[in-house]
Amino acid sequence: MKKISTLIFLMMMSLGFSAQAAIDAQKAESFVKILTQQGIEQLINSNASEAEKQARFTKLFNEDLDLDFIGKFVLGRYWRTAKPQQRSEFIDVYRKLNIQTWSARFNEFKGKHFEFLGSESSKSPDQVFVNTQVPMSEGAPASVKWRVKETNGKYRIVDIIIENVSLAQTARSEYTGYIQKSPDGINGLIKDLRVKLK
Repeated sequence: MKKISTLIFLMMMSLGFSAQAAIDAQKAESFVKILTQQGIEQLINSNASEAEKQARFTKLFNEDLDLDFIGKFVLGRYWRTAKPQQRSEFIDVYRKLNIQTWSARFNEFKGKHFEFLGSESSKSPDQVFVNTQVPMSEGAPASVKWRVKETNGKYRIVDIIIENVSLAQTARSEYTGYIQKSPDGINGLIKDLRVKLK
């Protein structure tokens, strides 16, 4: 009898977690819809000046992308050995570089609209992938996948995968490789990113 009760309890817990995961996925998709439709599409299709677009993209990315989380991920094991000042300087320049890079990249979708293709689970229970595509003037639609993380009820993007190329994974491979080869280590990387930012 005790085994049966335990089994029923475990099944109920499993159903509860599944229901919660489904709710999270729906909320994550709604979050990305607002981000793309009221944020990115509205911005790139506006007649705003480049300076104004840059300022609005900065606000959008600071609010909706967890660049601190992404920054820690892309430094990998070097984050643990970095000094507090190095961490702060890296996150600062990494944030600015990403805002500059992705505001320009999303301009490629001017006049286009994101189509939503559902979501898929992630290995991390607090994260989910939201799948979208953007029909292009020529060729196949561009695939854009958003990795969304939930922290205390707040949803934020922790990776963007365009045409199967991950923002976070690509940066991690590039940056850790640079640190390994650079005689100045993390300081060398920070200096290089500042040059790219200019």
